[in-house]
Amino acid sequence: MKILLFGATGNVGRCVIKEALSRGHQITGVVRDPQAVENSDPRVSLRRGDATDRRSVAELARGVDAVVSAISPRPNARGLPAPTLVAAARALIAGLRDAGTKRVVAVGGAGSLEVAPGKALVDQPGFPDAYKAESLDGRDSLEVYRKEAAGLDWTLISPAVEIAPGERKGRYRTTADTVLTDANGKSFITFEDLAVAIIDELEKPQHLGRRFGVAY
Repeated sequence: MKILLFGATGNVGRCVIKEALSRGHQITGVVRDPQAVENSDPRVSLRRGDATDRRSVAELARGVDAVVSAISPRPNARGLPAPTLVAAARALIAGLRDAGTKRVVAVGGAGSLEVAPGKALVDQPGFPDAYKAESLDGRDSLEVYRKEAAGLDWTLISPAVEIAPGERKGRYRTTADTVLTDANGKSFITFEDLAVAIIDELEKPQHLGRRFGVAY
């Protein structure tokens, strides 16, 4: 499978590259400033592009089998401004239509997951102010896919409430729209197993046209 990956040098993106290559896929990474980053694997070419720009998406996505968007809604370490997930969703939808590429998996956030029916995590008292803006952006981007992505084979994946580097276990549980916790009430997954879930979804789609979440 030929995969185009936006956000290739981020925590999720690096794990997606490793997982995809381990399964024999061909992957091209897209970053906003390829000259300023080090390519960690010679099998991966890095190309300049912008997930929030329709023309950039269309140019890069022609001829690929699937697109993964793992961009972060935060400023990067080299001073580039934070992209909005809503702008990326709209540009990806339009650009993929222009390119004739239908399959896209976008990484969202956990804030839009529900702690009870109709009660999103991001709206709960005590939700950290530091993460609220990006969580609301993530929720709005999900609505863009739901309302505007007709004709595309889209999936949005929400990681657990807590995510960090760690062990690749090769397993995870899935949820539709509810926060998924373990027996101790913890919602966690590693970047490595989020990448497993992303490539699993590309290889054997189970959530076309909808969001799903993953956690241990």
